[in-house]
Amino acid sequence: MTRATIELGDVTPHNLQQLKRLNQVVFPVSYNDKFYKDILEAGELAKLAYYNDIVVGAVCCRIDVLDGSRRLYIMTLGCLAPYRKRGIGAKMLEHVLNYVEKDGDFHSIFLHVQVNNQSAIDFYKKFGFEIVETKEQYYKRIEPADAHVLMKLLRPQNNLTNIFELLPSFFDSGLTIQKVTCVKEMEMEEYFTVCNDKFYVFDIFWFQARN
Repeated sequence: MTRATIELGDVTPHNLQQLKRLNQVVFPVSYNDKFYKDILEAGELAKLAYYNDIVVGAVCCRIDVLDGSRRLYIMTLGCLAPYRKRGIGAKMLEHVLNYVEKDGDFHSIFLHVQVNNQSAIDFYKKFGFEIVETKEQYYKRIEPADAHVLMKLLRPQNNLTNIFELLPSFFDSGLTIQKVTCVKEMEMEEYFTVCNDKFYVFDIFWFQARN
């Protein structure tokens, strides 16, 4: 028995119509012309998935910048129903993860998932994504309209010495340093805390103020 092959290919003007038809079948929302125009310029951030040379899935991403941090947003990642659970979705997501790892300058990866799409939620959790927010009435003209925001915080390149380089500014401002809670790769590690009633962000570290 011949083993099935799964390959990823570029999105081009010649196969763009295939992507459009695929999205119409897989997703309950429609995408406008600007979406597809941007996809043609996305390079490695947009791929078609081939199963034995048949287009059965696609992934499309974009780069967002928030507060000076680059974040990769997965706009769509889907596969035709008869071809699910064959490793195609994993192949596409692994391509995305390899892209951000090779780049080395992304804060996180995130996406929206309809709250009742438990299979998709379970799929992303296997790759280290977590639900960080739920947006009410996110979708238009479909039910349920709410969406979970799933995010994977990427491994920081910085090290702990960066914290100590920034601590003098707290002393200069007259704040008292007691303890800081550091969130790294979704694991809690306590280092210090700053008495200030606010969150402070030092590179990839989150500092929780406590009284």
